[in-house]
Amino acid sequence: MKFMPFVIAVSFGMLAHSALQAADLMGIYQEALTQDAQFKSARAAYEAAQEKIPQGRAGFLPNITLAATRQAQEVDVGKTTSAGVTTNPPAHTIQSGGVTITATQPIFRIQNIIIYQQAKIEVSKAESQFITAGQDLILRVAQAYFDVLDAQIDVEVNEAQKKAILIQLEQAKRNFEVGVSTIIDTNEAQARYDLTLSQEIAARNVLEIKRRALQGIIDRLPENLSGAREIANNLATLKYGSMDEWVHAAEDKNFALKTQQAAYESAHQNVKKIWAQHYPTLDLVAQHSMQTGVGATITGRGIDLTSQSIGLQLNMPLFQGFSVQSQVREAMALQNKALHDLENTRRNITIQARQQYLNVTNGIAQVKALKQALVSSQSQLDSTILGLQVGVRTEVDVLNAQQQMYAAKRDLAKAYHSYLMSRLRLSAEAGELDEDTLTEINAMLIK
Repeated sequence: MKFMPFVIAVSFGMLAHSALQAADLMGIYQEALTQDAQFKSARAAYEAAQEKIPQGRAGFLPNITLAATRQAQEVDVGKTTSAGVTTNPPAHTIQSGGVTITATQPIFRIQNIIIYQQAKIEVSKAESQFITAGQDLILRVAQAYFDVLDAQIDVEVNEAQKKAILIQLEQAKRNFEVGVSTIIDTNEAQARYDLTLSQEIAARNVLEIKRRALQGIIDRLPENLSGAREIANNLATLKYGSMDEWVHAAEDKNFALKTQQAAYESAHQNVKKIWAQHYPTLDLVAQHSMQTGVGATITGRGIDLTSQSIGLQLNMPLFQGFSVQSQVREAMALQNKALHDLENTRRNITIQARQQYLNVTNGIAQVKALKQALVSSQSQLDSTILGLQVGVRTEVDVLNAQQQMYAAKRDLAKAYHSYLMSRLRLSAEAGELDEDTLTEINAMLIK
């Protein structure tokens, strides 16, 4: 029969496109690094945050200002009468101006010290946020990549199943024509074929949607994506062997948790900064001034003056309408909020680490079970085809066995992708997701 060679030719490798002209996971990720708008936004935010350090350091450096003035006054002396003659003398113009240079060097300002400490905390927070954005990019790329592969698998399985059912349908029609089978077998094969055709249309629509989602990350429509031609054998290779070890790693190194810790430290420093408004400030102030035309409006002829001064300036805040006390209470409430947010983040991360560990370990078991199920389904299909040839099985039995085999192929591929995605998420929860991890996952796809 024609059906047997066709079924044997359908292997797991058929479900993945040829790697000769297909993009792999690392290739798509490299494109996303330069094309993804969300990641580029995170990079710009990180670069902006780096300027917090020089801004905070500026509070320890001198502040120099230059002030210059230049003015001209016209003095009208009014009409005068002499010997019965009234005269109107012209207005007298008086020129004056000056230049003042003032340099202020902070000596004791508690607020400036705290602002500088806050700046370092903000930079540390920005670094954690940027690393988190990088890990999020890996997860988004991988998820979109696997979504496309899953959709491709659905299309390819439907195509293969449609071709197989079509062969079975043609065989059933021939058998009916020669009288060796009933019209029931033909109708059953026709119904299966029509249903598979409608499922193929739906699968192609889903594939297009998933490809467009990946396009939103790499700014181009992906053509061919390479998938696993076989299942890797080293599924259980993990850095940590137990759930508790993964949880401890997440509590120590998770970057979302580090971001929240930095937010709490910044809120704590903000309380100290506002409270520091009660403290006096001490500055060293030097001034150099040059004035021209001083006193000309009075004497009619100005003089030039040059003055220089240097000294200490002490400011002592005494009363500010209770505003500082109110700001301190506000800052302490926000500090408590940041503390609770930190604890909530810690709890969520430990939960996520446990969930992803279970997803990985159960994923390993599921992939192994589905591999065995595929072998059994293939054996069942072969036996059913043989039974059809000897007359102990019907066309319907072959269609059912064939559908079960294709379902096993599809479920195995999707379970494998889900397992690989869970490994990436587990590494992210532990703060260890990077390009090396993605390279390892990519190797498990293309081997």
